Amino acid sequence: MNQEPVINSGDEIALVDNAASVHSAFTLHVRPDNIGVITINVVDDKVNTLKAEFAEQITEILQQAQALTQLQGLVMISGKPDSFIAGADITMIAACRTAQDARVLAQKGQSILAQIAAFPVPVVAAIHGACLGGGLELALACHARICSQDDKTVLGLPEVQLGLLPGSGGTQRLPRLVGVSKALDMILTGRQVRARQALKMGLVDDVVPQDILLDVAIKRAKAGWLDRPALPWQERLLSGPLGKALLFSLVRKKTLAKTKGHYPAAERIIDVVRKGLDQGGPAGYEAEARAFGELAMTPQSAALRSLFFATTSLKKETGGEARPRTIHRVGVLGGGLMGGGIANVTATRARLPVRIKDINPQGINLALKYTWDTLSQRVRNKRMRPAERQQQMMLISGSTDYRGFANIDIVVEAVFEDLSLKQQMVADIESVGNAQTIFASNTSSLPISQIAAQARRPENVIGLHYFSPVDKMPLVEVIPHSKTSEETIATTVALARKQGKTAIVVADCAGFYVNRILAPYINEAARCLLDGEPVDSIDKALVDFGFPVGPITLLDEVGIDVGTKIMPILVEQLGPRFAAPPSFDVILKDGRKGRKNGRGFYLYPAKSSGFKWKKNPGKEVDTSVYTLLGVTAKAHIGSAVIAQRCTMMMLNEAVRCLEESIIRQPRDGDIGAVFGIGFPPFLGGPFRYMDSLGADKMVKTLKLLAQQYGERFEPCQLLVTMAEQQQRFYPLQSQVNDEQAKESVIG
Repeated sequence: MNQEPVINSGDEIALVDNAASVHSAFTLHVRPDNIGVITINVVDDKVNTLKAEFAEQITEILQQAQALTQLQGLVMISGKPDSFIAGADITMIAACRTAQDARVLAQKGQSILAQIAAFPVPVVAAIHGACLGGGLELALACHARICSQDDKTVLGLPEVQLGLLPGSGGTQRLPRLVGVSKALDMILTGRQVRARQALKMGLVDDVVPQDILLDVAIKRAKAGWLDRPALPWQERLLSGPLGKALLFSLVRKKTLAKTKGHYPAAERIIDVVRKGLDQGGPAGYEAEARAFGELAMTPQSAALRSLFFATTSLKKETGGEARPRTIHRVGVLGGGLMGGGIANVTATRARLPVRIKDINPQGINLALKYTWDTLSQRVRNKRMRPAERQQQMMLISGSTDYRGFANIDIVVEAVFEDLSLKQQMVADIESVGNAQTIFASNTSSLPISQIAAQARRPENVIGLHYFSPVDKMPLVEVIPHSKTSEETIATTVALARKQGKTAIVVADCAGFYVNRILAPYINEAARCLLDGEPVDSIDKALVDFGFPVGPITLLDEVGIDVGTKIMPILVEQLGPRFAAPPSFDVILKDGRKGRKNGRGFYLYPAKSSGFKWKKNPGKEVDTSVYTLLGVTAKAHIGSAVIAQRCTMMMLNEAVRCLEESIIRQPRDGDIGAVFGIGFPPFLGGPFRYMDSLGADKMVKTLKLLAQQYGERFEPCQLLVTMAEQQQRFYPLQSQVNDEQAKESVIG
């Protein structure tokens, strides 16, 4: 190895391997005080990611450092502005053909990080920005961790969200560092923690301003070997035989209640952590590698990774052929719950000034309160300073007239579902805005072409369909009509991304995509109810299948009035298969709108309000619904049959949407269903799921259901053709291209 000293700025000396370091992501600089600084900088990538080829580079840089007899300590820091290490490259897993291949991959990672853990002088991680997945596992292998107090600094092990577990020692090191209960919470949820939370739980040793991060890390390395503070007494209690048995029993029970057994990674995480605590490190690491290898080959992990790749590819698309215009200011028409939510994500995530227009001051105040309340919760949780809350609140203003709208780049309309009102809004904005102001309608049912029918500049009119609650639901549908310009599409997609949304572009047709596939699903649940199946039995069948809530609960949460309002439009444009059962009208005529007015299919406490995805434990059915519908409720339809009837209606309609070009490709249909209505992620979305079943089985099942329950189940023509020609929606071994691979990181 040919090495030579090179003088750097600041009188530092760098040891450079002339043969290899030019392309290495790891460079070593040795300071005059004998502290080595290893800088991590993956060339040509926006963020640092761990790749298989880095194993030799890390080994080599550690060998260079160990050869320095005067070395007193090492600091590992990122060369990227806002990323420590964002995770590991998922394409490494895609390259594995067997569980043994993936197991070897994990063992390789464990071996590399073991070299850091066994390094003879203190190694300190100086963390700024994302420290996730393999990045946090590397930091855990270091002897101390200092992180910046910047909002961009987050730490987490999100592998479970891809159907995996941390495979480079994370399941073993984290419990020993922070305690088993905190570690299980982090690993099982994949949640990210910020700097102050990390310090409080003992994950990092200090939190400092970014500008002194390196200095403090160097000081910590100079301090030598320091004893770690003891774990809190609660964690020490849980590490004893009795506490450990109780904890793992409760965690397993809670996990199974949440996953319904659909996510094997969660159970394997519990097993592997327990193994390491009971039998020691070597057994734990071996169990971790074996479990990683086996999980990498499961259909659940393949499905979850396919969703990750899909959302990654969407981030690179503009939605059209044009480049988006720069957005400087946003307007919102309507200060209700939806308008307030849109203003909130525009100001707090996109960090754009937003102007709300409502017909009365109360609407504006409600919209402002929406953001104030969400930001105040962050202040209470120590995730934001009061001054930051004030800065973000200053981005939102409001008026009962159109003052301030002259220079707005894009206006999002969120008023009532009334065509004439929306057309008037278009005319108003065309009068007060400029020639390029985009008008985006947040409609869930009205055709965009009709909203734009009287527009002077129809090329500026588009649909932008959010889902409630706006700050929680990740999806938006972008709906151009026939005259919408490519630039308008691209700019609208860009706004949605700035707001933190996943945007799919769909065609201008009744129900668009998400509501169109949701309607027959809920209608079939209603038919099961009219057949005498209890409300909670129907909901349980679909929750057990993998949906976050059942269809009847969902109807209550969204609003029975909202759900039924779109049905006549769907029937008029798409046919009788969308017709709700006639006797179901009595529900709405009885004044039942769901949770929002406390009268639905379930009973709601007087103070209960707001959208909740999770069904409340012990929530009771309003049994007077049965009398109203004239049915005697008794569980008699099998859970699997209920789930099959409802989901097959949804799947068949999803294929029709592809057949009619409502969605551009199966990928968009999968993302829309998973992020829009909670289609089970472990199945990968409707189209991935249908590929796993096979088109021929889909057709046979639908034909059988049509014989039993009616022609609404008749398979669409595209599905029949695919069955005859043995086609799939996705290639058998679809590969990610090089561009996708650049952002394919666990984290």
